[in-house]
Parts: sequence; structure tokens; C-alpha cells
Amino acid sequence: MKLAHVTLLEDFGTRSLTVHGIMVLAFANAILAGLFVTGQVGLVSFVALLNFTAGLWVAHSIHSLGNEVGDDDYAGVLNELFETDTDDEGEGLDTGRFGRLLGLIAAVTAMALLTSAQVLSGPILSIAVVAVGAVAVVTAIVGFLIALGTSYDESQQRWVDRQEGNTDVDTVE
Repeated sequence: MKLAHVTLLEDFGTRSLTVHGIMVLAFANAILAGLFVTGQVGLVSFVALLNFTAGLWVAHSIHSLGNEVGDDDYAGVLNELFETDTDDEGEGLDTGRFGRLLGLIAAVTAMALLTSAQVLSGPILSIAVVAVGAVAVVTAIVGFLIALGTSYDESQQRWVDRQEGNTDVDTVE
């Protein structure tokens, strides 16, 4: 049974944009709750929304690793939103994509830590700093693996294309 709203999420790019949208909403609300809602409600709301965002971020990062094997033309959320040129046949690591990811990680980590410093205190702040740092490191590692995997796949495809161009009859499997 195919449902229209479920079939919209079959494409990885659409799923990625949806998850990124949810992460943006949750993170923005975490910052707003942490800075503007007082008392225990503000504290609990900040921590809950920040944890929800971090969980989505790590889960989506790991889910993105599996997409690199697919044949779709998804090349990152920025390329999906702004339709930048991704047809470059560059050699080596996809540094542009990896650099954008590191910039995003730095910005989100800084905002989370600054807001945590305003909202939390004592040993809870120390735990928050370690948790936010751990999410940032895991996301950076996964981003590096995605960029490395993409570069490896492109290198393998160039090698296969070169081999197929040199041999007409004999093919090595």
C-alpha cells in the first residue's frame, strides 16, 4: 500500500531536506527556550530540544553514509537547496563539501555552547560541553567518511571507465 505522503520521502534528497528542516526548527526553539523561558520549564525545554536535535543530527549523518552507495544525484543539503554545480570531476577528497560541513558544525557547536553557558551551571554545564563536543566530533568524522567515500567511488568509476575504454573484448570482473 503506497501512501502519497510516504512516497514523497522515498528520495534521499527529500528525506534529507525534511530532517534538516526539523533539526533547524528544534535547534532554534532550543536556543529560544534556553534564552527566553525562565525557570525549570526553560531549562528542561532547552535540554530536551538540544538532545532531540543532536540525536537527529547523528542519526542523519549515519544515514547519509548509506546514501553514498546509491545512484541518486544527491550532493548535500546546500546543493539541494541552491542547485549549485556539482559536476566537477575533481581529484581527491571533496574538500568543499567537507569544509561546509565543518563550518556548520562549528557554528552550531558555538551556539549550543554559548546558550548552555547561559542556561546551565556547575557539573551540568560540564556534561553539556562534553556532550555537545562529542556530537560535533562524531558528525565531523562521519562527514569526513562521506567525503572520502565519495572520492573513492569517483576514483573507482574513473578507473573502470578507463579500463572499459582500453579493452573492447576482454573485461575483468
